[in-house]
Amino acid sequence: MSAPDRLGADRLGTVLSVWAHPDDETYLAGGLMASCAASGQRVVCVSATAGEHGTPDPVAWPPARLARLRREETAAAMAVLGVDDHRFLGFEDGTLANIDPAVGVAAITDLIDDVRPDTILTFGPDGMTYHPDHITIGAWTTTAWESAGRRGRLLYATMTYEHVVAHGETYEEWGVYMTDDRPPLHRTADLAVHHVVRGDLLERKLTALAAMASQTADAIAALDPDVWRATNDEECFVDASMAFSATPHPDSGTPRRREAE
Repeated sequence: MSAPDRLGADRLGTVLSVWAHPDDETYLAGGLMASCAASGQRVVCVSATAGEHGTPDPVAWPPARLARLRREETAAAMAVLGVDDHRFLGFEDGTLANIDPAVGVAAITDLIDDVRPDTILTFGPDGMTYHPDHITIGAWTTTAWESAGRRGRLLYATMTYEHVVAHGETYEEWGVYMTDDRPPLHRTADLAVHHVVRGDLLERKLTALAAMASQTADAIAALDPDVWRATNDEECFVDASMAFSATPHPDSGTPRRREAE
């Protein structure tokens, strides 16, 4: 099979970026969205939930209080990235898999009809970390895209084998995976988008992540600054409409599961 046509940010047209929780988009597509917005393309970013259960201390941070904070953090991060259209769908954090799929698909279908995107960014079937919310929002988006006649291109976030060889132990120690499974990886040659985030663009992405301190402060404090930068300096997407060969995930050690996001 021939390699896919590699797409630069300037070729993505109108972008609809659909995720489960605030900060998903900034980790996985912050640099890409910023580049698209800077080149004059329309970028609409969507969070299915406000991430109101994403805390190890729900007594200090009850859902309503944390939701308000995360909405404020998201607004600050989007301002840094230059994304002026961010929307919350209003679903409850941690419950997407329990919602009638028809309800979720309808919400995404409405977005596609409204935005008419050339490119949709979201999670693939593995959700990157096997978080049920990640998997579900990706499935809703895929179904809505298919029902809309596959209007535009649908791209799934992924990582390269080389990236995980370099940083897999960090992800294991950080506890990013929700199960003992590990997501499929891809060769750089198989990517539809390989957005290298360097220089001023990386500084903007890191500033946006820092604005989401309720979710990122611990990682920023725990990781060596060079490691933090290196784990955020590329954003990779594969085309959902084509068959591609995945590379087995390297054995990076014993997983430690996250309890909330």
